[in-house]
Amino acid sequence: MAKPLIGITTYSTKSPFGRDITAVQHTYIHAVVQGGGVPVLIPAILDEDVRNELYSNLQGVLFSGGGDISLKYFQGEDHPKIHEVDELRDVTELSLIKRSIDDKKPLLAICRGIQVMNVALGGTLFTHIPDQFNTTLEHSQKEFPTIAHPVNIDETSRLAEIFGETLLQVNSLHHQGLKDVASSLRVVGHAPDGMIEAVELPDHPYAMGVQWHPEWLTDQLVMRNLFKSFVDASKK
Repeated sequence: MAKPLIGITTYSTKSPFGRDITAVQHTYIHAVVQGGGVPVLIPAILDEDVRNELYSNLQGVLFSGGGDISLKYFQGEDHPKIHEVDELRDVTELSLIKRSIDDKKPLLAICRGIQVMNVALGGTLFTHIPDQFNTTLEHSQKEFPTIAHPVNIDETSRLAEIFGETLLQVNSLHHQGLKDVASSLRVVGHAPDGMIEAVELPDHPYAMGVQWHPEWLTDQLVMRNLFKSFVDASKK
């Protein structure tokens, strides 16, 4: 059987010479390859017809981390710390999330991805956790490989089955987070302060969202299990 094509969403940036670039961190690519898939980058600049054509050839979609989602897509509190809003990326990812859900196509949503997933389904976000959520836990670290805090996974969840554990040690690099959770999502993971860290979509073959960055933690078997389960689901 051919390895499944796994789309990875990207962001737009500039080269040192000011030229436009489509980019994604290598860790997402390595994690997909390690899981047994073939990574395919999804530029945010594609028009709808080309984006749909690319999507139709993918067996799964990974929604990567990155900047904040525009407030035009959810009822959130404006805040000066909102940054790196990319309208084309918002349009691309919100569209792909909805299509993947409607088509029952496997999806894995990471950090910004879990937030896009929630917003696409009608949920809202804390737009700056330190000012809007009562916690002493540091959720916005600077280093991806650093373990920040544990996450408790609901033992009855599909993610618990995938990880093979219910207590994970994760990194944390986000200043926004899920506030009002979309009614169709099931919350299955929390940080010690109650911040939502994992969701899944019942009655979907594979639709998982995590707030941390597992692609940086694949030295842990549990994180490798996540990517392998995603790629395996994309083979079906």
